[in-house]
Amino acid sequence: MNPILETRGIFHDFQGLEVLSGLDLSVIAGERHAIIGSNGAGKTTLFNLVTGKYTPSRGTVSFEGKDITFRPIYWRARHGLARSFQITNVFPNLTVFESMRASVLSRHSIRLNFMKPVSKMHEIEEEVLTLLQRIGLEDKRDVPAGMLAYGQQRALEIGLTLALRPRVILFDEPTAGMTSEETNRVVELIRNVTEGMTLVIIEHDMDVVFNLADRITVLHHGKVLASGPKEDIRNDQRVKDAYLGEDISCTFEFKN
Repeated sequence: MNPILETRGIFHDFQGLEVLSGLDLSVIAGERHAIIGSNGAGKTTLFNLVTGKYTPSRGTVSFEGKDITFRPIYWRARHGLARSFQITNVFPNLTVFESMRASVLSRHSIRLNFMKPVSKMHEIEEEVLTLLQRIGLEDKRDVPAGMLAYGQQRALEIGLTLALRPRVILFDEPTAGMTSEETNRVVELIRNVTEGMTLVIIEHDMDVVFNLADRITVLHHGKVLASGPKEDIRNDQRVKDAYLGEDISCTFEFKN
């Protein structure tokens, strides 16, 4: 099966310090693929290369079989690569409804104007309401996004990403800074709203990783240490030695 997203021989450095060293990554359409590794392993750098923030010093990035190594960020976003950042990024002064509507309008390349008020765009509004229902924020539609609880802001950000109808969603630590209760809610939300979609996720919480992912790639010093089904990764001695630890790797509870 051909990958929907792929990197080949990716190298990247910062002022001579090599962060990624010939990294190969392959993501199959429809899978949930987690990328894990210790701090400094190159996870976020890899995301920045895939989404176009950085350009690799060597190697290629391919999306749906096309070389996008030198394509700009906006091109990748418009063609189906959507990213959610580690730090929550919402429009604090817009209501939940207005925020979601802005994202939907962006996908349709529609601007607000006086000749065609957005309130008359029934199709757009129906889509917005459907998205709010999917993320469980329909009762918060008139609340300013900045007034939402942290977990709800994360849910809204996920909704803003879904509004773009991406082919691949990249989540950078979606549960960072959350309580256990918030984490559980967001994990369940991600599982539900990304059903059948392609998801790539960076996450330090191993319970989140092993509960969400189908496949896992482990980075170590800028290279792929191991990649495969989550059960194989859990039992891989190299991964235990380098990252998970014997005592941690035996505590994961897998959920389908």
